[in-house]
Parts: sequence; structure tokens; C-alpha cells
Amino acid sequence: MPRLEGGFGENMKVAVFGAGGGIGAALVESLADAPNVETVFAISRRGMNGAQCVAPVRCVDYTDDTIEAIAKSLPEIDLVICTLGVLHGDSFGPEKSRRDLSLENMQHVFHVNTFLPTLIAKQMLPKMKKNSKSVFAALSARVGSISDNRLGGWYSYRASKAALNMMIKTMAIEHARRFKNSAVIGLHPGTVDTALSKPFQSGVAKEKLFDPDFSASRLLDVVEKVGPMETGKIFAWDGQEILP
Repeated sequence: MPRLEGGFGENMKVAVFGAGGGIGAALVESLADAPNVETVFAISRRGMNGAQCVAPVRCVDYTDDTIEAIAKSLPEIDLVICTLGVLHGDSFGPEKSRRDLSLENMQHVFHVNTFLPTLIAKQMLPKMKKNSKSVFAALSARVGSISDNRLGGWYSYRASKAALNMMIKTMAIEHARRFKNSAVIGLHPGTVDTALSKPFQSGVAKEKLFDPDFSASRLLDVVEKVGPMETGKIFAWDGQEILP
């Protein structure tokens, strides 16, 4: 990958939360190849392949209870990308009808899609660089747009991503008061060939099902282009803003 442009400097330090997932791993690999990236902190709950933990990548295991300690251990950061997300599990899937709603499943989906990225932002935003460009990005989804909801269904996933978008907007307003060169944004990666989308790929046109490396590359293109004027917004992989 060429160097990260768009106002980023040299010797960048980057943190990827959810680095063990499909998009997270692709982001780590791309960022590690950028000549102006000094260190990539690959932070994962499931652990990383040992072969991936070679400089400039530093692998860090985390749990819900260690986010604060990990943040405190990190140096000043140029870029954070949080890739956490869940759509389905062994015993549940996205709701097709209100009859499918379950408190237990809703709590789990909101925990992963909304609460954890928000708590990561709470700890990581104070670690962002102040005197040069810095970006905090969390993976959201187009289906989190209330105005774009024309099909219904997928209650918990839609609502958890909509809630994440509000958290991003609210965090961005507060963050901008002290971090004038920073942006806090959401990113929609498209439909990517990962475990999250696997059960739902049959209805996706081949050209709209993205390889993780392609999606990671396009998301980094967006990150390069954003600045303080774009803070609080949600962008798709192609750079188009997604409205609330």
C-alpha cells in the first residue's frame, strides 16, 4: 500500500480493534504496508495468527474489562478503526418480524454493535493526536440509516447501528472542542465476504460482494479524505455520505 495521505504525517501509530475479523485483518495488513505507518496495534478478542504479529504489527488481546488498561498503555494515536460487529450467531439471526424479537438477543447485538465501540471511543479519543490530523472510525452500516429503511426487518441490527451513529455524532461534537484536527466518523464497508454476511450472500450480486482487501482499501481511501469538517458523519466505502 502507498503511504497514507490526506494530512497524515510520518511515523503513524494506528490501532485496529477487531483485528481478528475479516475486515479487521485486511486493514491491519494494508496499514502494515504503508511506509509512513510505524506501528499497527492489532487488538483482537479472538487472538491473531502468530505470523501476523511481525513488526510493524503488535498484537494485543483484549476483553471487555481490559479496554481501559489497553488504551492507557498505548502511545499517542493517529488513527483508530473499530471493526466490531455482529448480525447473527449460532442460536439467532436478524429478525424478519417483530415476533422474532428477543430481549437476550437484542442485548447481545447492542452490546457488540453499539456499547463496545462507544466504550472503545471513550478510552481512545483522549489518546488521539492533537496537533496533526487524527481519525477515529467505527464500522457502521447503511441499514442503520432511518431515512433509508424501506424494507423493515433486521430490527436489532438496524437499531444498534442507528444508535452507534448517534454515539458517533455526539462523541464528535465533544471531541471537536479540544481536538481541532480530528474527525470521528462511521464507515459502511459494503457487503463483504466475511462470516458476518456469509448466510445472506446468495441474494447479493457478484459485483456487490466485496473481497475484504478491496473493502479495506476503499475504507482507507475514505479515511484519507476526511478531516474536521466531516466529523460526526457516516460514509460508505465509496465516499458517499449516508444520511441519518
